[in-house]
Amino acid sequence: MSQIQEYKCPCCGGAIAFDANLQKMKCPYCDTEFEMETLAAYDEELNNEPTDDMKWSVDAKEWQDGEADGLYTYVCQSCGGEIIGEETTAAMQCPYCDNPVVMMGRLSGSLKPDFVIPFKLDKKAAKAALKNHYGGKKLLPKVFADQNHIDEVRGVYVPFWLFDVDADAHVRYRASNIRHWSDSRYEYTETVCYSVTRAGSIGFSKVPVDGSTKMADDLMESIEPYNMADAVDFQTAYLAGYLADKYDVACDASMERANARIRTSTERAFAETVDGYTTVTPELSGIRLHRGRVQYALLPVWLLNTTWNGQKYTFAMNGQTGKFVGDLPLDKGAYNRWLLGFTALFSAAIFAAAYLLWLL
Repeated sequence: MSQIQEYKCPCCGGAIAFDANLQKMKCPYCDTEFEMETLAAYDEELNNEPTDDMKWSVDAKEWQDGEADGLYTYVCQSCGGEIIGEETTAAMQCPYCDNPVVMMGRLSGSLKPDFVIPFKLDKKAAKAALKNHYGGKKLLPKVFADQNHIDEVRGVYVPFWLFDVDADAHVRYRASNIRHWSDSRYEYTETVCYSVTRAGSIGFSKVPVDGSTKMADDLMESIEPYNMADAVDFQTAYLAGYLADKYDVACDASMERANARIRTSTERAFAETVDGYTTVTPELSGIRLHRGRVQYALLPVWLLNTTWNGQKYTFAMNGQTGKFVGDLPLDKGAYNRWLLGFTALFSAAIFAAAYLLWLL
């Protein structure tokens, strides 16, 4: 039994049929007319659109004999964080939850990092950045900076997976140009619909995804970017005086987030090329990855834990660039006064506009 080909209107999505009088295809919902050749070409294009193919190959290096000598693992009994440190790091606290950690033994069973970006900023710079972070915050409680004290400042090498890849993308948009006009009797609206296609390639180098469940992904992305030109081949000497988090998110588990970041960046870059239309709506995107490569790196982060009114606050600073992020408490009284003042100002503006219209 043969199948009946059903065409959908590219403008509104309704089913369209052949109009014998017009000798064209016509949509009964939006009255758009199509030449048969145009619809056939459009249908062929849709059938040949590429689908996603976002797969990766992983280059993993193992520790060689003697390379991990002097490195030990410490496990937090509270949050489960596993930290890499030196043998002399006998008594310390977890950089994530401040609870004591216990030495478990020599480092073993984990991949060796390919790269490391050494710390460029010291503990003094991290403390100064915290004070600068307080400045200009009008809704911050005034006593916070005075009563708040820094419990601990720790330099931590956070594990990251770095993704290199070339992406071939095919993106289709539904676009329209809308024109309005009127005469003495009617108001008219003309909507012209377009199917817009963009295709091309874009390369990505060292897209970072943190490999630690203790570090919130959005927090780590907030202190980006890192200057990857400063990345050097890993040597254990760079860990001296700092802690290093041991990754607990496998590379395979990080690929979904890497793909999401690559998709978002690709679609944003292609969308910026579609202009000259009243509306633009993405309809389909197909991304195929080529020459994908994943590497393992340690990137520098300063973590600052502070306490105020019995509540802990955690701040993070990029140990290379100094970019600083962290949540601050809200002075509810100041916020309410600000909101009241803003509401009064807004109401006054509305009243003034209404009065001006009344005068006119």
